[in-house]
Amino acid sequence: MNIANKLTVTRIIMIPVFLIFLLSPMDLGALSFGHFLLPFSHLLAALVFIIASITDWLDGQIARKRHLVTNFGKFLDPLADKLLVMSAFVSFTGMGRMASWMVIVILAREFAVTGLRLVAAGEGDVIAASKIAKWKTFSQMLAIIFFLFNNIPFGINGFPFDQILLWIAVILTILSGADYFYKNRDVLLRSK
Repeated sequence: MNIANKLTVTRIIMIPVFLIFLLSPMDLGALSFGHFLLPFSHLLAALVFIIASITDWLDGQIARKRHLVTNFGKFLDPLADKLLVMSAFVSFTGMGRMASWMVIVILAREFAVTGLRLVAAGEGDVIAASKIAKWKTFSQMLAIIFFLFNNIPFGINGFPFDQILLWIAVILTILSGADYFYKNRDVLLRSK
């Protein structure tokens, strides 16, 4: 197992750590920003999430630069990304902090594109991540980070930056899904 794949596995291992800090009822105190509180456990969850997100960028850079791209990495890297992001979105929905329909749209797109990739793989094709999909992933991760930080510093002034980022993530999710299916429609037509 090369270094890029080890980073991907590390990202998967970090997911339960992230969820423990985010969802556990432990009271570690909170940081106060005026009338806004940031539970220390959420700060720790945010740090774990940020480190995990950096490994997403880093493993891809290392794999391409050192020519370490493997089938294992092609399979596990996008799976690790989806597990990390979806665990955060589902958790926030359960906490009542995100609209469930938005998370359902994001989940549906991920399942649909994964299905498309599986069909393509069965035909011997590989569907690479598009530029819009990379922006989608970035916007999702950025939205999650601001939700983890309780929208601080923007929330102090009442500016819903976290919600705006979530809307951008949902729109990019829909657009990137449509883009994948449009550009790869021949894969579905061939498989009939």
